[in-house]
Amino acid sequence: MLKNDRYTYRVTWSEEDEEHVGLCAEFPSLSWLDATPEAALKGIRKVVAGVVADMKKNKEPLPEPLASRPYSGRFLVRVPPDTHRRLATQAAEAGVSLNRLVSSKLEG
Repeated sequence: MLKNDRYTYRVTWSEEDEEHVGLCAEFPSLSWLDATPEAALKGIRKVVAGVVADMKKNKEPLPEPLASRPYSGRFLVRVPPDTHRRLATQAAEAGVSLNRLVSSKLEG
């Protein structure tokens, strides 16, 4: 396993394979199938450790862990004009900014 592993892992069920699948967000092409969620997580972590070792050996750049990346808290979303108008109306009626209204909807 990787020392100080900070990559982002997820385990989900695969109906197609009828097994749990372990995934790593920073290495989207990798996965590991296993009978239990715990084994799927252990498997994907082992695969990632092997890939990282190969990348280091070949002096390839490693993906930065999502948890280590800085985020500004800002992103642009394009919506249809009717949606923009409806949200702006809801914000005005609630007495809040459009940004606050949309942020609260995203959090909920």
